[in-house]
Amino acid sequence: MTIQWYPGHMAKAKRQVSEKLQFVDIVFELVDGRLPISSRNPMLDQILQGKPRLVLINKADLADPSQTKQWETYFNKQGFAVLAINSQDNKGSKSILPKAKEALVEKLQREQQKGLKPRAIRAMVIGIPNVGKSTLLNRLAGKKKAKTGNSPGVTKGQQWIRYKNDLELLDTPGILWPKFEDQEIGKKLALTGAIKEQLFHQDDIALYGLDFFIQFYPEQLAKRYQLTQEDLQLPSPDLLMLITQKQGFQEDYEKGSQRVIHDIRDGKLGKYTLDRYEEMGE
Repeated sequence: MTIQWYPGHMAKAKRQVSEKLQFVDIVFELVDGRLPISSRNPMLDQILQGKPRLVLINKADLADPSQTKQWETYFNKQGFAVLAINSQDNKGSKSILPKAKEALVEKLQREQQKGLKPRAIRAMVIGIPNVGKSTLLNRLAGKKKAKTGNSPGVTKGQQWIRYKNDLELLDTPGILWPKFEDQEIGKKLALTGAIKEQLFHQDDIALYGLDFFIQFYPEQLAKRYQLTQEDLQLPSPDLLMLITQKQGFQEDYEKGSQRVIHDIRDGKLGKYTLDRYEEMGE
């Protein structure tokens, strides 16, 4: 199974991002706390050309807290300011402006020494589809100004949104990249909702999710579906069929797959992180 999604508006957005960089002081890069590396566009380093960056680890409420702490350390070591947030309930958003000022302290000091009047920090908000950009912007703006949705591809254009008098935010559409060199990244993105469901086989992604939970969070999986230790030893296709039957879907493998995927996405199997820090070899 090969997963790929790079519609025309993403290619256009990439060009627009490059053009608008000169107008911003800093880039807010949103990543999904459940896959902090796989949800980063590898093209960004080239596109952003060394622009100061604040990495916002979003959806931290859904991620494994111990993993999130390690990923915060990782991004700090890469030279980025970093903050774990949950834009859905506004947790951590009040710390964004202080973190941005911290990342821009030298630039702000130079402007002050030149006698320039203080002005709002201009930031570009960027990230892959469905990572929570529009939700964050709406929280900061205090009203619904950015379009949001629980599926990728909602934001098709760019828009400026003001946060009080201190921050001007440029929203951008979610941008994926032309080719996933590692198809496991595609599976992770599909499992967490960054890729439209029409573009992958749901049973393949459900099986991938089950294999992951069996390896790293078997207790959470067993609790959700009332499974025994013997059940967890089953081959994953047989386990998926067992869960399908337990959920009352009889032999409807597709409905069982959909249930598993959405349960994982919605956090009904508990907190989890697909990108394992210990596998980075740091």
